[in-house]
Amino acid sequence: MTTEPEHSLEIERTYDVDAGTPLPDWAQLPGVAVVGEAEPRELDAHYLDTHDGALGRARVALRRRSGGPDEGWHIKRVTPEGKAESRWPLDEGDSEHVVVPPAIEAALAEIAAPPFAPLARIRNARTAYALLNASGELVAEFVDDRVTATDVRRGVDRSWREWELELGPAAPTDAAAREVLFDAADVLVRAAGGEVSASGSKLERALGL
Repeated sequence: MTTEPEHSLEIERTYDVDAGTPLPDWAQLPGVAVVGEAEPRELDAHYLDTHDGALGRARVALRRRSGGPDEGWHIKRVTPEGKAESRWPLDEGDSEHVVVPPAIEAALAEIAAPPFAPLARIRNARTAYALLNASGELVAEFVDDRVTATDVRRGVDRSWREWELELGPAAPTDAAAREVLFDAADVLVRAAGGEVSASGSKLERALGL
């Protein structure tokens, strides 16, 4: 793998919802004029860490995910601004026997040394919706996730439903305006019966953290 990674910053909010919680009317969000058609995605992610959990201690996640428009190898770091992600294209290996490519090992060298072993597997039946402004630009993406996760090292399975709202290129650029948008989203979610998630990530939830 010689391709340079793509870098992005995810600014998002996650919500806990029940299996039957109805979707909010996202057209009521500030700046949203159109809610796009439902786009189903089947995602399958393998998470890895060293045996002593070096990545977890550094608040870094390593995964190989197939399915969806951003499938690939991902390194995610928690920052004060959001989740910084680096993404490499998928290798041609068997996803059931995940082997970390040398380029990924090199990117993690200052944090952890191989070998990397399976930590969790997260399968996600996702339905995505583009939230667009009047000019057709992406304000945010809303996803409705039905998750089945396995804590590989403990042999524990968990399942849940959650929503994510991730800001897009046409979202507000200053922190105060972004908070206004998320506050409005919180109101819509609570009216539907959901709550802001207490978990930091799907991986944490899969591991019971």
